[in-house]
Amino acid sequence: MKIGMNLLLWTTKVSSDHQTLLEQIKQWGFDGVEIPIFSPNCNDIMDLKSRLDDLGLERTAVTIVSPDASPIHSEISVRSRAVDYLKSILDVCYLADIRLLCGPLHSPVGGLIGRGRTLDEWKWGLEALQKVADIAQSAKVRIALEFLNRFESYFLNSSSDTVKFITEVNRPNVGILYDTYHAHLEEKNVSDAIRCCSSYLSHVHISENDRSTPGEGQVRWHETFTALKAVDYRGWLVIEAFGQSIPELAAATCIWRRMYPSEEHLARQG
Repeated sequence: MKIGMNLLLWTTKVSSDHQTLLEQIKQWGFDGVEIPIFSPNCNDIMDLKSRLDDLGLERTAVTIVSPDASPIHSEISVRSRAVDYLKSILDVCYLADIRLLCGPLHSPVGGLIGRGRTLDEWKWGLEALQKVADIAQSAKVRIALEFLNRFESYFLNSSSDTVKFITEVNRPNVGILYDTYHAHLEEKNVSDAIRCCSSYLSHVHISENDRSTPGEGQVRWHETFTALKAVDYRGWLVIEAFGQSIPELAAATCIWRRMYPSEEHLARQG
């Protein structure tokens, strides 16, 4: 099992300019970092790869899809744009030696339209993710789909729903990202939720109920870690937290007040 730190606590665009931060994360004892990739730039990523290699930091990546490049949109041109966008992200992953791409790749975050998903959206999502999975297979990248709480998505909200979706995607390199924040909003029992998705569990986000320092909130950590051990999970545990240093991200995650003494405190205590 490896411990990682999601860099969204500090930035939405990681570059070699973050050398000092990366050195600190290594010193704090992390095995790797999770890199947000929201716009494909192959030039920057190669320099970053070199820095990470020198520091001995492994890496995963996270991305999202936008409303105008949504895998579940009614217009085929928009769905095709989603596949093209995710292909470009996978190209960056391949160059940076990133072997796992995670996130809610199925639908836009916050794309609520006053109803639940339709059968057509389910079908369109399957078709798009199958294409993306095949591209990812060529790039030797595993995909971990994240289910979100009902306030951020209407498409996939639970462990059981995501298992059903992935089963129908039917690609060996597609698994589940289990995020403790979303699970504690949606699941009746976190141990049952972990057991439910254990066959597909590819990645875990360690995220407190207030999105700040893990261990200083209300998430049932003992139950969570006991269940992960029981299903013999051996993948990444990546701390994901958000603050106010990135205004657009603070707005998207509804962070209206400071929830921790410092970013260093959050990372080290977490």
